[in-house]
Amino acid sequence: MARRGGNLSRAGLVVLALVVAGLVVSWGWTMFGPGTRAARRTGRHVVRVQVLNGSGEPGVGTRVAAWLREGGFQVTHVRNADRSDYFATFVVARRSDLSLAAEVAHYLGGPPLVRQEWNSELADVSVLGGSDRSRLQIEH
Repeated sequence: MARRGGNLSRAGLVVLALVVAGLVVSWGWTMFGPGTRAARRTGRHVVRVQVLNGSGEPGVGTRVAAWLREGGFQVTHVRNADRSDYFATFVVARRSDLSLAAEVAHYLGGPPLVRQEWNSELADVSVLGGSDRSRLQIEH
């Protein structure tokens, strides 16, 4: 009888170890896996993003903004860029710390990253959508 109790406790430990391992893998996937909201947040705050449509096509900025919101980013405003003939889409780092812009660029599928600091509280990052927006991963 004592032998059977030992086997049951050993089986219970194995099951418990598997549950813990599953939880650790799940947490790791949530924090570091592709396309997750948790991977897009910094330890300080949610990343504030300004979206500028420079593609010349109406609605592009709105679609990019919706995709960013779905990813957990705080879109501060959406408007047309100063020009409507930008070819390239790029992410602009508005702070000296490039990690915020890198999170946005990663989430959007890797458009080029440009540093252009400013002292505004409007946004941490700007996304300028050009006519090459098909490179963006905004619709999965």
